[in-house]
Amino acid sequence: MGCAVSTARDKEAIERSKNIDRALRAEGERAASEVKLLLLGAGESGKSTIVKQMKIIHETGYSQEECEEYRRVVYSNTVQSLMVIIRAMGRLKIEFADQGKTDIARQFFTHASAADEGILLPEIVLLMKKLWSDGGVQQSFARSREYQLNDSAGYYLNSLDRIAQPNYIPTQQDVCARV
Repeated sequence: MGCAVSTARDKEAIERSKNIDRALRAEGERAASEVKLLLLGAGESGKSTIVKQMKIIHETGYSQEECEEYRRVVYSNTVQSLMVIIRAMGRLKIEFADQGKTDIARQFFTHASAADEGILLPEIVLLMKKLWSDGGVQQSFARSREYQLNDSAGYYLNSLDRIAQPNYIPTQQDVCARV
């Protein structure tokens, strides 16, 4: 009693068990070397930017596909930023330097929703350029500390010609500025 001949099935089970043990050990070693970081801070304090910069510096950065996925976000943030600046003009009692820009602003607000769909139509870009070049809009932008505006607003609005290109793919810098 108690003596038995091991079968091929038993040997396979032992080998499987050893493989599982090796995999668990390797996973444990990998997990032990992994650093976890908890970032706390108020809104717009740079938490996401730090994570993105760490990915660029300490990993391989963003792939072409990942950058392409940010196109819609870049378009949306650019349009939303200009909308915020123009809305702030009313609260800050700032007029357009050229009163003809009031109608352009109305047209812009009417057509702006296309950017949320990942499309930056040439008509919208033209309206945005006209508005962004207005002295009143620039004055409102200069006073952005008096209202909440994305830090990336100036970066994107100053890059309208580049990001409006049909073949535009956000760069690593664009992805970091997106927040």
